[in-house]
Amino acid sequence: MVTAIVVVGGLAEAAARGVVARRRASVWLGLGPVLAIAGLAAVATGKIVLCPAVSGTVAALAGLGSGLALFGATRAFVWVVERVWPAFRHHAQNIYDQRGGLSLPAAVGAALVVVAGEELLWRGLAQSRLAQAAGRTGGALAAWGIYVTANAPSGSLPILAAAVVGGAAWGGLAFWTGGVLAPLLCHGVWTSCMIAFPPRGASPGGATPGGLDSAT
Repeated sequence: MVTAIVVVGGLAEAAARGVVARRRASVWLGLGPVLAIAGLAAVATGKIVLCPAVSGTVAALAGLGSGLALFGATRAFVWVVERVWPAFRHHAQNIYDQRGGLSLPAAVGAALVVVAGEELLWRGLAQSRLAQAAGRTGGALAAWGIYVTANAPSGSLPILAAAVVGGAAWGGLAFWTGGVLAPLLCHGVWTSCMIAFPPRGASPGGATPGGLDSAT
């Protein structure tokens, strides 16, 4: 059952990202329901753990602090790359344009649904399941690679950058703490900050949830 949820969830996210990329559905209708269902299915397995290797306080502080650090690093990265790579700037603008007329609280709330679904599926369920077959290090690397692959149909440079860098950070937190609490908080803080404080030049109405998918 766990393997089936990971496989189906991963394929569903990849398909949803492709649909959104082709503008056949908004990010809210394309990704939101898919990842909400995947997250709930992951929880239903009873395999999700919060932070068995460290205390809850340590995991929470690590997640919150690393989320802020990742936000700062992302903003610095975008500031540099947009100036030397016009295609990246164009892709980033397309992401922020998808917010549409949603208010900031509504956009953040919708984004956090996607964030929760991703973390429960990938770091909460997939990484632990793969660790059983390939060891903790192998499982973390495999989950990271599959997560990046699931984001590839987006065709977006910022989303792929987020999947690579953010996925590594969230997978590392899950590896260290043994559970999903720290990566969930890190991903949530980072995404919320990217929506509330978008890179200079991005439209004020446009951020989208997901991975660095919401970020640039």
